[in-house]
Amino acid sequence: MTPERYNPVPLNVAATKKRWSKDPAFAEAYDALADEFAALGELVRARQLAEMTQADVAASMGIAQASVARLESSAGSRKHAPSIATLRRYADAVGCELHITLAPKPRTSRRSKAAS
Repeated sequence: MTPERYNPVPLNVAATKKRWSKDPAFAEAYDALADEFAALGELVRARQLAEMTQADVAASMGIAQASVARLESSAGSRKHAPSIATLRRYADAVGCELHITLAPKPRTSRRSKAAS
């Protein structure tokens, strides 16, 4: 009997997202989480630029590595939404400052609204 061998199937994230985005419900749900995806992407980007692992960040913050993993993957989860204090501690752990900005929404002209 030959031993089974683990043979993972590669996942093409971009192609999968493109295929799933044809479903209007998926596209709407994905777009609703755009801000969360961007914010969480910033956390991972900052950690990688600092050349730190999740375990390194966890040790610096005095928390478990699983907590850092949950923080970096909590998009759309109201249950695990990080507080400003947690984001500050994370930023400090990776050698960054936390900056939060609000930008005005693009205005649509009255003519565009009337036409819709």
